[in-house]
Amino acid sequence: MPGTSDPGPCPADGVQRARRVSLDPQGPVLIKGPVEIVLDDGTIARSDRFTAAICTCRRSRTYPWCDTSHRPRERTSPQPEDRNP
Repeated sequence: MPGTSDPGPCPADGVQRARRVSLDPQGPVLIKGPVEIVLDDGTIARSDRFTAAICTCRRSRTYPWCDTSHRPRERTSPQPEDRNP
């Protein structure tokens, strides 16, 4: 059923455990895994990692997973030297 979430198997007491989600205004949404994401076209992306980083900026080449494309890039090559005397 769309819009439902299964936080995993119930423990012996029958109470389902909530998933923990961490929000970072400068980065991805972190969700304790495993995680299934239903995409716009209906396909399902699954991660079995202990924590999944979900892209919220849509710049990721591995969308819906974050590849840190949201981070500002720093120049790695040395700056040209001033050649004027």
